[in-house]
Amino acid sequence: MSGVAHLIGNGKSSGFYVPSSGLKITCNLPPFEINNLYTTVMVDFKMMNAIHSGNVVVPGDWVLGARPHKWMEMKNDFYIKYSRQIKEFYLVLPKYAENYTDFNCGHMATHYIANKLKRTEIHMYGFDSIFEFDTTSMSDTFLNSPRDNMNTERLTNKWRPIWNGIFNEFSNTQFILYHDRGNPQVKLPQNVQVKTSNKGRTAIRKKVEPSKPFDRQEILNSSV
Repeated sequence: MSGVAHLIGNGKSSGFYVPSSGLKITCNLPPFEINNLYTTVMVDFKMMNAIHSGNVVVPGDWVLGARPHKWMEMKNDFYIKYSRQIKEFYLVLPKYAENYTDFNCGHMATHYIANKLKRTEIHMYGFDSIFEFDTTSMSDTFLNSPRDNMNTERLTNKWRPIWNGIFNEFSNTQFILYHDRGNPQVKLPQNVQVKTSNKGRTAIRKKVEPSKPFDRQEILNSSV
């Protein structure tokens, strides 16, 4: 198997992804279709409830975290209906994450790829909170998530240290992050590279502006 994986997250810079060789993994529901998808990672009660209520359809195989695992225990009818899509449950919680709530979908997907799948080169798209004061997400288009300044500050303060923990735990893994301006707000170790272009795809946004609601069409219309 190839040592390369592509993790397509839910932030605006997910638009940097272009079809490439290697394993393709998504978080929740990406803004665009990904061909030859290996699996989708999900970690939230809210995502399970959205699927259960029919508000969203997530195709393909799933890798689920601790809270979806608990949801299945509580909602046996849900488990019976969707069990064929469940590739596995991934319940690892690294010591640098205080709880499963802080260990978000991107964290778990990255840890799963590096730890369980043993990929040694991981390309990461759509992880804007590492670079800017922005936690908006494709998931906001079908889930109610507060994105005011207070909640954004709370989340970035919890999420960013966990990224450092992951990058340092897997020091022999090469991580490549894609972002418009490429100015990380955390100190990145030597095994993390930042790229502001990808195979001719450059600025997804003309400039990085203060956080605004996620616009799926903006990502689909990304410049190439």
